[in-house]
Amino acid sequence: MDKPKKKNRWFLKNLIAAAVVITVLILAAQLFLSIRTRHGQEIEVPDFTSKTLEEAANMASQSNFRLDVTDSVFMSRLPKGSIYSQKPAPGSKVKEGRRILLTINATQMKKVSMPNLVGLSLRQARTQLQEKGLIVGKLTYKEDIATNNVLEQTYRGKKIAPGKKIECENRIDLVLGLDPNNSTTYIPHLIGYSYGIAFDNIIDNSLNLGKVRYDETVKTYSDTLSAIVYFQDPDPNSEESEESGTVEMGTTVNISLTVSQAKVAAASLKEESFD
Repeated sequence: MDKPKKKNRWFLKNLIAAAVVITVLILAAQLFLSIRTRHGQEIEVPDFTSKTLEEAANMASQSNFRLDVTDSVFMSRLPKGSIYSQKPAPGSKVKEGRRILLTINATQMKKVSMPNLVGLSLRQARTQLQEKGLIVGKLTYKEDIATNNVLEQTYRGKKIAPGKKIECENRIDLVLGLDPNNSTTYIPHLIGYSYGIAFDNIIDNSLNLGKVRYDETVKTYSDTLSAIVYFQDPDPNSEESEESGTVEMGTTVNISLTVSQAKVAAASLKEESFD
């Protein structure tokens, strides 16, 4: 009778041992897979925008991200060859080893033919330049019978002939006519506007964009795109423009931009107090 009991106990011990071994193996496999795939763990995608590919590669290696350049654009305010945008976006939560798709700023820009702007109005000239991917540069005024009539077109201090090939995004300076009896313009209110809209308003009012300053809150290229004006000089409410509300055409307007909503709100409140 003792032999069957011993045999049962032996069988039970082996069964329990087998169960323990299987349980340990399952737990070990789960632990291995969890470590291998970092199951349930996600990390934040760094901001690669405005960085060079070398800088981005160094940042990516720390989290084992894979970088792939899939497209290119051309942005004049961004250094050539640097990163313009990325997917997933900065701050996204992803697993380690994720593939990051990059769009870089082109190292070479396509060329266009310089249009003939002489004889056109400032507004017409600006439209022609925009169609070519060019930008209105400095406005210089010279006495003439027709205000804002284009007298000369120059590039980097020299006259540029119609048809000459030039890279897109370059600035074309204009010499414009100025009738002494029609030589003043208004300073627009720029607080709360982006750089692009502020620039358009400045040119539309026959003024020049001067210094562009970004405050300490603007740290990346993405920030420069979302930054808005919180200070301008001259101020449309300043004493120098209060008497007639106007300034001479060609006056330079300096702007400062921020991503701080508090600064913009404070500047807007100050503007309202003058109204």
